[in-house]
Amino acid sequence: MTLPKAALLLATAALLGGCNDTLDSVTEKKLPDNVSNKVEQPLPDSILQSMKAKGMERNSPIAIRIFKEEGVLEIWKAKTDGRFDKIADYQICAWSGRLGPKVKEGDRQAPEGFYNLTPANLNPASKYYLAINTGFPNRFDAANGRTGTNLMIHGACSSSGCYSMTDAQILEIYAFARDAFRGGQQTVQLQAFPFRMSAENMARHRYSPHYSFWQMLKDGYDQFEITKRPPEVGVCDRKYVFNQQVEGGKGLNPNASCPPMTTPPQLSVALASYNAAYQRDYAKAMKKFEDKVWYDPTEAERKALVANQLKSHDLAFAPTGSALKAGKLLKISEVADPANPVPGSKQSTMPVLFASTETATKGGRVVGPETTGTTAAPQSVAALAPAPTDAGLASATVALPATGPMPLANPLSPPPQTSMASLDTPTEPAAKPFWKFWATR
Repeated sequence: MTLPKAALLLATAALLGGCNDTLDSVTEKKLPDNVSNKVEQPLPDSILQSMKAKGMERNSPIAIRIFKEEGVLEIWKAKTDGRFDKIADYQICAWSGRLGPKVKEGDRQAPEGFYNLTPANLNPASKYYLAINTGFPNRFDAANGRTGTNLMIHGACSSSGCYSMTDAQILEIYAFARDAFRGGQQTVQLQAFPFRMSAENMARHRYSPHYSFWQMLKDGYDQFEITKRPPEVGVCDRKYVFNQQVEGGKGLNPNASCPPMTTPPQLSVALASYNAAYQRDYAKAMKKFEDKVWYDPTEAERKALVANQLKSHDLAFAPTGSALKAGKLLKISEVADPANPVPGSKQSTMPVLFASTETATKGGRVVGPETTGTTAAPQSVAALAPAPTDAGLASATVALPATGPMPLANPLSPPPQTSMASLDTPTEPAAKPFWKFWATR
């Protein structure tokens, strides 16, 4: 190697080292000293030991869950009994925009929804250290005219519609996905939520214009919480549907009306019990928040919380602070519009929240003909089996029967891709029924 080339490599290494030192200042995890090949870097021994203790194989399937408001990315991994358990979580270094889905190119919103990731979504040559394409837009997004490209989970702690981690974090996240794909998993399910969809959080955000969309996501959230398996996700009538039996084994068309579908009986009973507990928790939360509305902070307000971390750093380094810490509860009587609360926009009388039932539906609030300003508890799952009569149920945890064999792929997964091309197809193929994996045989 010539001297000039050697000098250039040393200079480049120094610059990268400086960048990585910068990133390390906002996270407890630091890049290992022995990273000679970031694409093949093994997971830390501590994580491998945790896997063994939890009954997980190194190459067993994973699922990724993101919670914007909390700023957390979680890795869930299949155990030998086929159920998934959380194996790692990471504080998201930067995500742009506010709570709510991505709608169009350039809106700086990070996606919310359910996405299938294939090996083709891994980008080892990303300029942001390492990256995983979220797969946006998916079938739901495309059916609803949502646009955007190159929405990633990546390193470098800088976001314009992405979920950005530190380099040390993405190194591990990438390794989790790599190992799962090598174990035979064809698609990894990414679940991106605005927040943990608890009764209290749903009540706190009940005035949001995105509420009806979040209720739809909550159906999939609930079913994962109950079964501890990524739900079988379909799209019809431009809506998400989860774990549905379609008559005749037909596929679903995202732009066509949903065909006759049913929820597996055993899952219906479990959901009914889960929702009975949820409704009680929601009623309690409404007493806590009945005269309040949550102000969702702007990206600038979140960044203001971590402004001191930007000192002496590269301009591209742009961590964002916590939406929970930057947001706040406001009195409904002190805002002009609960659906778009602005601190200090006080008015003497309460405004009319909805001009019509259609407006109420678009806003996501459930307003009955006899309501007088009180928001009803949302129904997250329709057409369930009757709720159990056990009024003493105190937990949403539902005991389920023994599981079947561990799946290697999401049932509705597309075939493996060889490029970063769109994963969307006009019609979803029929799939092996999800419930057969966990129902009693």
